[in-house]
Amino acid sequence: MTFERLLPRVRAVPPITADLLVAAGVALFTASDAAVNDPEYRQADAVTWLLVAVSVLALVARRRRPVPVVVITGAACAGWALYGHIGELLNLPVIVALYTVAVLGDRRRTVWTGAVAAVVSGAVALRVGHDVANPQGLPVLELIWPLVPLLLGEAVRTRRELLREYEARAARAEEDREREAARRVHEERVRIARELHDIVAHTVTAMTVQAGVALDALDARPEISRKAMRQVRDSGREAVRELRATVTVLRERDDEPPAPVPGIEGLRELVERFEGGDVDLVMRREGEFDGLSPMVELAVHRIVQEALTNVVRHSGARRAAVSLVRHDDRLTVEIANDGAGEGAGELPEGRGGFGLIGMRERAAAAGGGVEYGPVPGGGFLVRAWLPAERSETGS
Repeated sequence: MTFERLLPRVRAVPPITADLLVAAGVALFTASDAAVNDPEYRQADAVTWLLVAVSVLALVARRRRPVPVVVITGAACAGWALYGHIGELLNLPVIVALYTVAVLGDRRRTVWTGAVAAVVSGAVALRVGHDVANPQGLPVLELIWPLVPLLLGEAVRTRRELLREYEARAARAEEDREREAARRVHEERVRIARELHDIVAHTVTAMTVQAGVALDALDARPEISRKAMRQVRDSGREAVRELRATVTVLRERDDEPPAPVPGIEGLRELVERFEGGDVDLVMRREGEFDGLSPMVELAVHRIVQEALTNVVRHSGARRAAVSLVRHDDRLTVEIANDGAGEGAGELPEGRGGFGLIGMRERAAAAGGGVEYGPVPGGGFLVRAWLPAERSETGS
């Protein structure tokens, strides 16, 4: 059986069982050493075995009372030395007790225990050496040996603390990864919802406008009616294409080429979808618009789309104008209408909606911003500003 398989089984042993096993092992070696002493020194008697029994039984409580156990086993070890016994394993109970103090305590307690144990051990060595020709060894060595189990216990405790810290860091890292994944899922859901809102709501609004034109001109001007119905058909196809592109992204299919991102070049077609209804639309462009990043172009397209949808559905306006101006590294987009009353172009109170929120989110994601509100003299204005640096692909 390998060590990796054995270690979990050892750790699964109940603490009291482990303490009894340790005490039994220590008793075996300590009693063996106490039973055989040098013929020139005191042999084992009742006092010897009493000290063995007390020190071994004290080890059973080493986890619950480590410091008292060190005192008891240390006193027994000193008693053997002062009583005239010598042996290499008579200090085994106090070694186990000192190790337990360090491994289950803290550094301050370890330092104090080591200092006291070293002083007591050195004093006993000096006393025994004066009477019995120093059978326990040099006083300097007797000062050092209590520090060895303490240092070992300190190393084991420090390693355990480091492992617990590593486990805690790993757990926190996993939680952070889960939160980051949840955040990205939420952002993706918001993005998809925004795309679906832009595709469905705006296209349906444009189709409704063209369908109304077709109905009004069906008898008197059938050519206008046919043109409007063709526009309805084209708008429907465009909506299906954009929906298919969105669904393709959700399916994460790499075998289909990505659909082109709606951009500034598609604004003329977008405005034509809303023409022919009750709102007269004009569009003005100033500056060069090549080399813009796809994110900026998509933001411009969707902002104009949302603003025109609000104009047609909610403003009651007769005229509206779309203006795109690029100056240096700034692109300004304005959509103005002459709707009556304050808030023309906003959703009526209580209707809800996410269009204006979506415009702010798109502009912010592209590094810009949006402001909107009524203008003096009546009407409503949406103004967006976006960075117009040339993208690497477009330069």
